[in-house]
Amino acid sequence: MARTYPAHARPLWRRVLLTREMAVVALLVAVVLYSLGNVDNFASPLTLPYLLLDTAPILLIALPMTLVIITGEIDLSVASVVGLSSVVLGVLVRDGWSVPAAAVAALLVGVVCGLLNGFLVAYVGLPSLAVTIGTLALFRGIAVGLLGTTAVTEFPDRWTDLATARIGDTQLPLVVVPIVLLAAAFAVLLHATPFGRGVYDIGLSPDAARFSGVGVARTKLLLFVLSGVVSAFAGLFFTLRYGSSRGDNAAGLELQVVAAVLLGGVSIFGGRGALHGVLAGVLLIGVVSSALRLESVTVNVINIIIGALLVLSVISTSVLRWASGLRRRPDTSRPATPRSAEDRVRA
Repeated sequence: MARTYPAHARPLWRRVLLTREMAVVALLVAVVLYSLGNVDNFASPLTLPYLLLDTAPILLIALPMTLVIITGEIDLSVASVVGLSSVVLGVLVRDGWSVPAAAVAALLVGVVCGLLNGFLVAYVGLPSLAVTIGTLALFRGIAVGLLGTTAVTEFPDRWTDLATARIGDTQLPLVVVPIVLLAAAFAVLLHATPFGRGVYDIGLSPDAARFSGVGVARTKLLLFVLSGVVSAFAGLFFTLRYGSSRGDNAAGLELQVVAAVLLGGVSIFGGRGALHGVLAGVLLIGVVSSALRLESVTVNVINIIIGALLVLSVISTSVLRWASGLRRRPDTSRPATPRSAEDRVRA
């Protein structure tokens, strides 16, 4: 008798629409519609470009972070990589380097940071939480040590203008182009390649993935490198957008990235998640923050609301798993009827 996966016993529309990811998308649409009708100035033509500019670093970093968390790991050093790449860009430009050359050097620094994290996690076998907390402090310390309390603010105008430029006559910032390209690349990598299936396998069971031929250590190393280089790219954008290179740039950004990824439906335990839910989660946090700021809500209250959303998203995963277990629990009130020999042969 042919075996089938229980999830595929449901109709396609239920498998597509009745998911946590689509619930986040629906919540995002509802919040946007409510804000357009009830929040002053939210419908202003300036709201969308500033919303996208504010969320661009989170959108970028959330892409590789999604794959890292699906494997059951985490990278808390991403904001420090943003700060370190920002400082490298600023110091080199101050010393006479061109912006493109300094940007390449900053991206290479991101690669080195990712290699260090990936090596310690994948090959040494240390827990990613402990490793990236340590490198968070290490990378931030190097960044602050290079510049101290000073800042580099003398960047060519054509590069700072490019960071906030629009696409033609639209309200969309130019940074949307690399975000869309990277999102498409990561979506194909995760959802349409054997590598992506291996990422899910690692999150479900590293030992089973290893026995099935997945290069667990190599995959984790590559994901941490991707996380490092994309974080460095986000640091370049962050620096040029604000026109300032400082050692404390993007401090605390890692918490917003993790919150958006978990809110978007990725399981903190690994093995589950989808990129469209993560993108919706990032935009949901951005829309909520923007709407609340327009309503003159303080930053502390905004952080409380976003924190509550994160806690609810994490709890919902456990609640849904518990409820699913209740539905699938067999009825043990009656003894099972012994199968005949003929039934056992057919099975």
